[in-house]
Amino acid sequence: MSANVQQIETTKASELDQLCVNTIRTLSIDAIQKANSGHPGAPMGLAPVAYVLWDRFLRYNPANPRWANRDRVLLSAGHASMLLYSMLHLTGYDLPLSEIKNFRQLGSKCPGHPEYNLTPGVEITTGPLGQGVANSVGMAITERWLAAHFNQNADKIFDYRVYAICSDGDMMEGISHEAAALAGHLKLSNLIWLYDSNHISLDGPTSLAYTDDVESRFKGYHWNVLTVEDANDLKAMEAAIRTAQSETTRPTLIIVHSHIGYGSPNKQDKSAAHGEPLGVEEVKATKRFYGWPEDAQFLIPEKVSAHMGKAVERGKKLEAEWQAKYEAWAKKNPELAQQWDAIATGKLPEGWDKDIPVFPADAKGLATREAGSKVLNAIAAKLPWIMGGSADLESSNKTRITSDTDFQSGNYGGRVLRFGVREMGMGAILNGIAASGMRAFGGTFMVFSDYMRAAVRLAAVMELPVTYVFTHDSIAVGEDGPTHEPVEQIMSLRVMPHMRVIRPADANETAVAWKLAVESKSHPTALALTRQAVPTFDRSKYGSAEGLRKGAYIFSDVDGTPDVILIGTGSELQLALQAQEKLAAEGLKARVVSMPCWDLFDEQTAEYKESVLPRAVRARVAVEAGAPIGWEHYVGLEGRVVGQNQFGASAPAKEVFKHFNFTAENVVAKARESLAAVSK
Repeated sequence: MSANVQQIETTKASELDQLCVNTIRTLSIDAIQKANSGHPGAPMGLAPVAYVLWDRFLRYNPANPRWANRDRVLLSAGHASMLLYSMLHLTGYDLPLSEIKNFRQLGSKCPGHPEYNLTPGVEITTGPLGQGVANSVGMAITERWLAAHFNQNADKIFDYRVYAICSDGDMMEGISHEAAALAGHLKLSNLIWLYDSNHISLDGPTSLAYTDDVESRFKGYHWNVLTVEDANDLKAMEAAIRTAQSETTRPTLIIVHSHIGYGSPNKQDKSAAHGEPLGVEEVKATKRFYGWPEDAQFLIPEKVSAHMGKAVERGKKLEAEWQAKYEAWAKKNPELAQQWDAIATGKLPEGWDKDIPVFPADAKGLATREAGSKVLNAIAAKLPWIMGGSADLESSNKTRITSDTDFQSGNYGGRVLRFGVREMGMGAILNGIAASGMRAFGGTFMVFSDYMRAAVRLAAVMELPVTYVFTHDSIAVGEDGPTHEPVEQIMSLRVMPHMRVIRPADANETAVAWKLAVESKSHPTALALTRQAVPTFDRSKYGSAEGLRKGAYIFSDVDGTPDVILIGTGSELQLALQAQEKLAAEGLKARVVSMPCWDLFDEQTAEYKESVLPRAVRARVAVEAGAPIGWEHYVGLEGRVVGQNQFGASAPAKEVFKHFNFTAENVVAKARESLAAVSK
């Protein structure tokens, strides 16, 4: 399919094309002016590029925006959102003109920046520059894997292309370097970036801070680089995209020289066109330049509606042809068809978790990163569409799918992703993979989650079920010192909406944590795992690890009402348990609660929460080797927290813990303080 460029009816002259282009421009201008907010310059300059792409090349079905084999277009320059909304409306998506007129208003399907799962035809949430281009690499990786896994001989079920529209700002962001370098290494020839080189950013000319030789840079990344000297030259634009589509061994960058705010007599090629409405009089002057009725608002000429609206019937035909091909393939390949149905519907295969190990009690135990590796590999053996890797820390994160091979050019069926030392790029690429329906995971040290925070946050915004394997989760990292010892990271992830942070205490809690991550359909999961070995608790003696599903559970209890409650997470749960024994020797009854996931506990019924943390027991201590802020919500005013209020130190882990008072004796002392505070 991809080898043949889509054939579309052309007009006898260029007048209709120009009318369509100017409709895109004026529709965008009018929406931004009505909202009194937005970015008109990029839609005005890029309208010809978008028109040629949608009208001449894209395979899509407006009636079914989620058609499996559609081409993907990502607007990495998310501030140019009205360009995308104009295209979606004019080509027949379920985005009525009333939504365009409600641009940037509460409840509109046309928000300030494109939002995934809100607007039909929007493939990904963009806005923070550079994210969209990196997402596109994830989507291109997914297409290559789907093709390798599902295509059988001549049956090309998956062969879509991925396009990203990007800006000077995208190119400045470091993430674009990370993503482009990896895409070139992987030879993702199904990937095309359309770079709007207009030499203007918010503060003025890009030459103030940006004089890169972009062509040489991308050639160094092993990309095919093409140039269109004038965005308004539709024939040149068409020729460039055709050439890009014929490339078979490299991704393509098309550098398109455009004029920001094209047609505006006073704002073209100026930063004033970037991030604010043109103004009423400038809108009129611009429309006069286009030969447009200057007082017309949201005008869509009938010829434009008729021509661009043909996309609806064209799309239905394209999908119907693909569907027939798919059904014939499915009859020949029922098992593969069943797998694709599961991917498309978000189902998990029968028995996907049946081989997850149950770990026997072991006082020495093992690191939760080690346990996580065993669990991941048990899952991967039963879940063919889970893929991921590490930012060059595979041997430390233990994230390798040992039964599979590397995803590389020449082996696109592999599920092991080699991201290199590119945490930010990894995060955004994972989002692209997850938005394509695959189960994606990525690993790095917890402290380096800061490098990828913008991408992690967007996964939470989009509610994508990405799994983050953040190992080396505390000052117990030890000898590497404070640069590698996380303190505030776990807490900062906890305050992120829709992000589920789980810090398991032993191997069996780790198994349950991984199950929850894979079961998730609507939020990302951060697994905080230890570098050091921790005991595997005897679950015949202590609470079941399945209690993790409720976020917190009674791990070790006492007869009657406890005097004090000790709350632990991760590697510090053992300190709470040791403190319980010491307090018992003093005649004090302490309940030990494991609380690996705040969010899950907060979702429980009031009755359950009361059963674990009864209000009548006000003496409480929380122990966690991280920032203590936030724990007051669970320990109350009389409670105490054994936490880390400063950066760590370089020394063996046991010495670091002792130095910062992470000891059972300190937990006991804090319990006494809490009891004393309650008795006042």
